[in-house]
Amino acid sequence: MNRSPDDPIIRLPKAELHLHLEGSIEPATLLELRQRHGMEGASLAEVERLYSYADFKGFLSAFKDVTGHLRAPEDYELITYRMMERLKAQNVLHAEVIVSVGVCLWRKQDFGAIFEGLERGRERGEKDFGVSVLWIFDAVRQFGAEKAQSVLDLAIRFRDRNVAAFGIGGDERAGPPEWFAGVYASAAEHGLHLTAHAGESAGPESIWGALNLRAERIGHGLTAEQDAELIEELAERQVPIEICVTSNLRTGCCAELARHPVRRCFDQGLMLTLNSDDPAMFRTSLVEEYALVQETFGFTDEHLRELARNSFEASFLPAEKKIEFLNLFDAATLRA
Repeated sequence: MNRSPDDPIIRLPKAELHLHLEGSIEPATLLELRQRHGMEGASLAEVERLYSYADFKGFLSAFKDVTGHLRAPEDYELITYRMMERLKAQNVLHAEVIVSVGVCLWRKQDFGAIFEGLERGRERGEKDFGVSVLWIFDAVRQFGAEKAQSVLDLAIRFRDRNVAAFGIGGDERAGPPEWFAGVYASAAEHGLHLTAHAGESAGPESIWGALNLRAERIGHGLTAEQDAELIEELAERQVPIEICVTSNLRTGCCAELARHPVRRCFDQGLMLTLNSDDPAMFRTSLVEEYALVQETFGFTDEHLRELARNSFEASFLPAEKKIEFLNLFDAATLRA
């Protein structure tokens, strides 16, 4: 991201709502972790090879390899702090960060200790950079509902410590939304917000399934436009869609940039937010996502302001905090 601090996109206050903590680990930090744990292949070239893949399944495998470097609470503290430092450089005021709790449990890690590391990193990052962070606990859908319930139990346990929401990610085709009806109902009963990856590598039926789970936001929603009735439903209800353009290209879920539906969905009145998803693994940033849609799809500065304002509107912040951020946003954009 070689942009001047005076760049209008950097100056635009933003929130990011679809950001995987583990996917934000830059190769240099991964190398540091590799050396810290005495792992083989401790060179930058070796590490960067982990970030190469050809399709969505390859990406999931690469993601698994990257998370394998996270062995101790101190590792989570480090990657949280570094992520918040990069958010600050992009004028991201607030982020809702997805933590792959399901992967931690699969690795049989002590998640209670890991969470303390996450919180130490968040507290240091908030103090040093002024960035606000809420956590979203993510279950791996292909592991099934029972494993998802274990993730939810931890979200409930820590919900008073900046855990805002519960969601499912992973392979949509191997873990349909219908499996998780009971888990989502329980999450709602315990006051957690609900989100879901849907319509990324599966069709519009996956998005309908997420809506049936009462998901408040849809992660990706790439295939929504294949169903006119679904587009109408999403537009009428103003369900926020967390768009991740570069991610969709890098995973092969969208064959080419010109075919990405972001502009068509925007023009049809959907409530969109822009996101980087796994910025280090996709070699992007939130600022680059804004620049990409402007340069490729003709989004005007006014359109970008609308997308940025949506990111605060669609957040899971408490009402009074959301109003505070929206007032900050309005004051900043009025001066611009």
